[in-house]
Amino acid sequence: MSKRAAERPIPFRKPVVEYDMLLAALPHPILVIGDDNHIVYGNAAAEAFLSTSAPMMTRMRLDDVIAFGCPLLALVDQVRESGSTVNEYGVEMASPRFANPKLVDVYAGPMGEGVPLIVIMLQQRTMAQMIERQLTHRAAARSVSGMAAVLAHEIKNPLSGIKGAAQLLEQNLSDEDRALSQLICSETERIRNLVNRMEVFGDERPLTKEPVNIHDVLNHVRKLSETGFARNIRIVEDYDPSLPPVPGNRDKLVQAFLNLVKNAAEAIGDNKDGQGRIVMQTSFRPGVRLSVPGADQRITLPLMIQIEDNGPGVPDHLRPHLFDPFVTTKHNGTGLGLALVAKIIGDHGGIIECDSEANKTVFRVLLPLQDRTISKTGPFRRPVPVNDRSR
Repeated sequence: MSKRAAERPIPFRKPVVEYDMLLAALPHPILVIGDDNHIVYGNAAAEAFLSTSAPMMTRMRLDDVIAFGCPLLALVDQVRESGSTVNEYGVEMASPRFANPKLVDVYAGPMGEGVPLIVIMLQQRTMAQMIERQLTHRAAARSVSGMAAVLAHEIKNPLSGIKGAAQLLEQNLSDEDRALSQLICSETERIRNLVNRMEVFGDERPLTKEPVNIHDVLNHVRKLSETGFARNIRIVEDYDPSLPPVPGNRDKLVQAFLNLVKNAAEAIGDNKDGQGRIVMQTSFRPGVRLSVPGADQRITLPLMIQIEDNGPGVPDHLRPHLFDPFVTTKHNGTGLGLALVAKIIGDHGGIIECDSEANKTVFRVLLPLQDRTISKTGPFRRPVPVNDRSR
């Protein structure tokens, strides 16, 4: 090969894009509608949304899969008449295939000039609902904090006196009566611990934040779990090693995720069959940007941490209130663990949600990117890639 040929630049070849694969990879339902509202195409998300396969879907009309009078039909007619894109937010979409109507944002527009096809993208409003729930959880936490302040002042001091008096009486009691005094001491200690846990909600001081490697936090949580409440449960890690630091308080984040893993372990139970499993997963989702009340700018929450278990699941009637104080499924639970998790995640500028079905419950935490104003502690130390590592 001549020197001139060796120096000749290699021509750039534009990659071939398979558009079917591109549409199939999108997380939102995409439908292409032809004449007479016949469904020409539906991606994988549309199959899941409408609970039907793509071949079956293409044999149907849009009127067959949504209820009569659904606003989506009028929007399609509007696009067809105007030839322009239409966006509609908060459309209630009913279908014989849905147990309950779904609230969606609709984006519809013509495929192109001279092409009699209409493209529809549906986006469920779960993210907006998450924000609304988070604001509700924070309000509930503030009400608990006010109660905690009163309890701390009005109850903790008398409890100390009651416990001290019972211990003094115990010295001169018979064995039978001594058991009663010990019961008094143990119950007063239990009430004190409950009040101490509630006092955490009253701490309104701003968090001291620094760049935190979230995988270091999760690895520490795993070690604590495996030596205690999750010693008989298999813990699987599925981490994205490229995640940047989280602006946060390491101790608080450890407390939050330790509560989530403990909650998962308690849901699994004694695990006598050895099938109990907890999955700790991290990933990066750059498209998550939210507008929240009181914020001047849209916030970015691309860092996702999931704690998944294969326990029996959360009862339907408890899911909307799962992060409210004093809501619990446990016989001896206080109902403060998940409420505290929601407060800690909220203090970090993030949100938390729960998806649950039979034999699968996922707690999903979304956190913001590393704030540039606090990245003064040196370069971020990336963890060693770990995928599906189990003990």
